[in-house]
Amino acid sequence: MTKKAALVTGASSGIGAACTARLARAGWRVFAGVRRPGDAPPGTEEILLDVTDEGQVRAAADRIEELHGLVNNAGIALSIPLEFIPLGELRRQFEVNVIGQVAVTQAFLPHLRRSRGRIVFIGSIAGQSALPFLGPYAASKHALEAVADTLRLELRPFGVDVSLVQPGTIKTPIWTKSAAVAAELANGAGAELAGLYGDRIAAFRKVALKRGAKGASAEEVARVVETALTAERPRTRKLVGLDAKVRSGVERLPDRLRDRVYERVLLR
Repeated sequence: MTKKAALVTGASSGIGAACTARLARAGWRVFAGVRRPGDAPPGTEEILLDVTDEGQVRAAADRIEELHGLVNNAGIALSIPLEFIPLGELRRQFEVNVIGQVAVTQAFLPHLRRSRGRIVFIGSIAGQSALPFLGPYAASKHALEAVADTLRLELRPFGVDVSLVQPGTIKTPIWTKSAAVAAELANGAGAELAGLYGDRIAAFRKVALKRGAKGASAEEVARVVETALTAERPRTRKLVGLDAKVRSGVERLPDRLRDRVYERVLLR
């Protein structure tokens, strides 16, 4: 029996690496989309795939002949007050987290229609719950929610199921990288940013670091992804992690009460 094949984007570390490892152990043929040669996890087939590079996306689609599962995981996170984010960085946030996901999906939809395969988007609780200083990231994940909801209906006649995984705080390198970029952007903004937002950013980061140490594992997300690819009737969306479930509950509060909760918990 021919192995089922899956492509995971952003597979070099974190959630992507955990997904490739889990699927490979389960007997899938796994294509690992990475930006640098040699970054693919062991037991996978490396595909050079920067999701913002149209040439690489086309080349990947030409190379892979058969595909049963697409895991759109590649993503970046930017943390800075919206007042001070350079617009070029905001565009990059959307290029990677939204437009890149659509580009890869478009390229592989002919494969997935033939196999009546599955698409899994790695979203975030940030797609429901936008926190201060994470506006660029949250906006991109809100947009990804719309993409997933739209595709789910558009692709239903072809037997292609679409699922959205919504992790909360996960122990992955994305936030280490994000902190370095945020520090660079903040330094570029100078004293005005510090004067206007410094105390509240410091309070927010203190809480974020504390909660990050207690975050769920990338393996927990990978388990949910595998279920989305294999279940007879996959969930359309799935929260992962206790904080994701808590924040989802907070979002049901009236807006001003919701804001007061986050003000008290995150900014003092």
